[in-house]
Amino acid sequence: MTPRPWGVACLSLALGVIGACAGLPPKPKTVALPAEAPLAGVDLTAGGSWPAADWWAKYQDPTLNRLIEMALGTSPTLATAGARFDSARESVRVAGAAAGAHVDALSDFNRQRLSDNGLFPPELLGFHWYNLMDLGLQASYTFDWWGKQRFAVEAAVDQARAARAERSAAALALASSIADGYFGWQADQARLSLARDRLAAVQREGTLSLERVRAELDSPDNLHAADSAVAAAREQIALLEGSAKLRIVALAALVGRPVADLPAFEAKPLPALGGPLPDDVRLDLLSRRADITASRWRVEAAERNLDVARADFYPDVSINTLLTVQSIEIGRLLEYASRDPQLGAAIHLPLFDAGRLKARYGANQAAVESAVAGYRDTLVSAACDVATEALTRAQLSAERAQRAAQVEAAQQHRASAAARVRQGVADARTELSATESWLEQRDALVQLDAAALSADIGLQRALGGGYGGAHDPGDSATNSTQATP
Repeated sequence: MTPRPWGVACLSLALGVIGACAGLPPKPKTVALPAEAPLAGVDLTAGGSWPAADWWAKYQDPTLNRLIEMALGTSPTLATAGARFDSARESVRVAGAAAGAHVDALSDFNRQRLSDNGLFPPELLGFHWYNLMDLGLQASYTFDWWGKQRFAVEAAVDQARAARAERSAAALALASSIADGYFGWQADQARLSLARDRLAAVQREGTLSLERVRAELDSPDNLHAADSAVAAAREQIALLEGSAKLRIVALAALVGRPVADLPAFEAKPLPALGGPLPDDVRLDLLSRRADITASRWRVEAAERNLDVARADFYPDVSINTLLTVQSIEIGRLLEYASRDPQLGAAIHLPLFDAGRLKARYGANQAAVESAVAGYRDTLVSAACDVATEALTRAQLSAERAQRAAQVEAAQQHRASAAARVRQGVADARTELSATESWLEQRDALVQLDAAALSADIGLQRALGGGYGGAHDPGDSATNSTQATP
């Protein structure tokens, strides 16, 4: 008995499917990511709260608020991160457009001459030249039985979410850099005031030394020591003035505006530090850090791309329809008799591809492993940031208590020396020397306060800067889209 054509076709299709799926890799297991930050064993004081979205507002400085507001609106750094998010969001649309039905309009006009030596001689047909016109619609649809198109869309969505989180991380880094630079300028101003007071003291001491040398009470070597002290004080002033100017330039670059556009700066005391760490920092840090969130979405995207690569081992089945009208006379193109419909189905069977599918699957599997390693590295770095900034802040707080005691002792010594000068039992050099020592201790205290404030800003950044709450810092950028993939 002769087999029917459709039977042979079905048998060929079945054999093709079996052959195509013979090398199908096993379904990959879901990646298990760490459930908490590795902070066990670190002695951290808890009992505080998470940073707010506008965490810098707690320092109560309108100038700082204005600087960060300007930066989130015009900074090139944040604009670049926003552009990456926009690009990733459009990739979602591209992936979504690849799925579903496609309909195209077709229109064609050809004028052709018949060959005298062709299959149909012109003498038989009665003409050499003829026109051929086509007008129609072409529709196609590919069945997503194996989820390949769905996985591709999900991978694009995950990439867009990662880009959105990266934009928030960029906004946080920008805001913290501005706060650090601004309070560095404030610390320079406080130290400049002390340096000028110290210069006045050493100049007064130099004048006294000159008077004593002229009176032949001291050796001329004392003048050289006094001149050296004056030069050192002036050098310190020049160093601090230069540092303050450089900080202004750096802030302008961060904001993305000329220096002239920055708000007026006014010297103020450094603000107080924040409270202790949150109680649930080990568990909630995973959702409070934008960089950790971005890494997690990259893992998800890599897993979906692996699913796409696995689905490539299955056959693709699609249907195509073509509804056209065709005529050699334009006046009869739209007649019912000019119809030329077509309906077809296509099956793509990946049988022999020289190992391309397996190589692609292996590359995507390696990409998943790389994304997981990147996530773990980001998590470890985040935990290290939190521990480092918290312990640094605690250490500086302990140092400050001892430095404050030294300042108080230096102040008592200065008051005692001033009393002895008033009583006439010591000359003014005793009081000036005590004043210089007191100013040096105060300068060291300001440096400790500035370092502790910098550590506090770093801790706000390490804790995520309000990401994951009601708002995220990246949403304040006026030049970035607000849509969520």
